[in-house]
Amino acid sequence: MIKIKLLLAALLMTSIATAQVVNFSGNWKINNSKSKLNEQFTMAPKEIILVQKDNELNSERHATLQDQDVTLKDKFTLDGKECINQGWQDIQKKSTAVWSDDKKSLKIITKLQINDGEMVITEVYKMDGENMIIESGSSSSFGDISETMVYDRK
Repeated sequence: MIKIKLLLAALLMTSIATAQVVNFSGNWKINNSKSKLNEQFTMAPKEIILVQKDNELNSERHATLQDQDVTLKDKFTLDGKECINQGWQDIQKKSTAVWSDDKKSLKIITKLQINDGEMVITEVYKMDGENMIIESGSSSSFGDISETMVYDRK
């Protein structure tokens, strides 16, 4: 009986140790035809460059806001600790990034102060074959927005 318990414990530890963490590194371009974006206003960047190494994810997003090309750079730790980055027009963003239990998706929750309160943005990154999917939702006094962004590797 003790041998069976030890064997089961060893198998459990092996499966936990070998859980594969998805690596989102790459240069990604939006696939508008596969994405589900808002018609009037979208938060989807045209291009995202991600570099994931060890416990860190660096993000460079290229978007157009109010007819201006904008590049936003963020740095996240992947352990749930709060990270502070500068947003558009020097708005401070506070984010946490946490892996799902199976290590196949990454949830980033970002909070930022806007004119009349707080905006909360939740993004879940995952892979679907060769495509990166970002399920994005935001909530603020302006209302709630949700989108599914599909990206192709460049």
